[in-house]
Amino acid sequence: MPMHYVYLTIAVITEIIGTLALQASYQFTKFWPTVIVVIAYAATFYFMSITLKYMPVSIVYAIWSGLGIFFLALIGWFWLKQPLDFAAIAGLALIVAGVVVINLFSNSATH
Repeated sequence: MPMHYVYLTIAVITEIIGTLALQASYQFTKFWPTVIVVIAYAATFYFMSITLKYMPVSIVYAIWSGLGIFFLALIGWFWLKQPLDFAAIAGLALIVAGVVVINLFSNSATH
């Protein structure tokens, strides 16, 4: 796996951690979850910035946000017991399909 995909994967993971901590921070009223939000998002943008050396911003953002949405929805469904109806599941499947199409078929994925 090329290193820029490793950096992008780290950016996705830290974004997921930051977003989960954001919910746990209760509008920044809980100290440690707020600290995690700041650190996680700083790491997210750092690793995204490294990825931007190798990939265009539109592709990086599409992959980062798409995978973040998908995995946060799964975590919400399984761990936080947040329901997903058929339309939500179908939409998530389309997001994943879009990320796959970009990575498998697009010449824009790297420059």
